[in-house]
Amino acid sequence: MKKNQKFGIFTGIGIVFLLLTFAPQGQAQSENPGPRVGIKGGANFSQFFVDQPTVDDENMKVGLHFGIFTKIALTDFLAIQPELLYTSLGSKVSYGGSDVESLLGIREGEVRFNLNYIQLPLGLAFNIGPLNVNAGPYVSYLISANVKDLKSSDLSTSDPIELNKDDFNSIDYGLFAGVGFDIGNVSIGARYNHGLREVGSEGLGGTLTNNSRNGVAQIFLGFGF
Repeated sequence: MKKNQKFGIFTGIGIVFLLLTFAPQGQAQSENPGPRVGIKGGANFSQFFVDQPTVDDENMKVGLHFGIFTKIALTDFLAIQPELLYTSLGSKVSYGGSDVESLLGIREGEVRFNLNYIQLPLGLAFNIGPLNVNAGPYVSYLISANVKDLKSSDLSTSDPIELNKDDFNSIDYGLFAGVGFDIGNVSIGARYNHGLREVGSEGLGGTLTNNSRNGVAQIFLGFGF
């Protein structure tokens, strides 16, 4: 039943995206600068802040994102910009102390979380000449996840960490805001995504990422058709 519900949700999202992409765009959009439909991609600088007393330090993980976008003008200055992206998030977390070893069966060291999502941001873009300011909500679906011990000599035991996507929440959602420049059919910009749902689910995934949410800064380059 859950699989059918998820399939229905993302089928509906895909249909909405296609309708927005190919809908009549009107005279107002012809006066709006920048690409109307295109591809984009760039770098992610992600981190989540673990509320966990045995965490010594957290470091940024570098990932990537890429996908398609469309811009639908509402007025000369205002447009809706839906996107469909693959995005790779996560964080590097250093654990230490006897509590981790006794509770989770690992020794102190650094662990890298790799979380890969399909994301649908739905932005409202305010255009001021070539400059645009955009913000809005997003929803993401987790397609894969893994945890890697970066210091195997420190962390390896008879019961090593084995986490996969079942240890993390499949649906993530949050808000984003950013700025961009449209130069002809080329777009460049930066954005920040702030997750509103906890990353980990119940069990070991929830314990290791206690109360953590996705946070990611992005830089991107887009090309319009």
